[in-house]
Amino acid sequence: MASTKLTVMKNGSIRVEGDFELLDMDGKPFGLGGRERVGLCRCGHSANKPFCDGAHKAAGFEPNTVAFDLPPAPPKPAS
Repeated sequence: MASTKLTVMKNGSIRVEGDFELLDMDGKPFGLGGRERVGLCRCGHSANKPFCDGAHKAAGFEPNTVAFDLPPAPPKPAS
């Protein structure tokens, strides 16, 4: 079992829970205040990005994402 679990919530955020670190594009960690679970915005309307603030509800964000299998990854170029 993975120590970090990501769940795509119905009509909402991506929930991240477990043992994880969230970094910005420069590698600086976000201060999570001891939280072991956060919701990440996927609608683009949160005023608190990258975290979900519930703005998806007013924005009408309603995807119903279900799990599927990705095709195999392409082979890496030979070095």
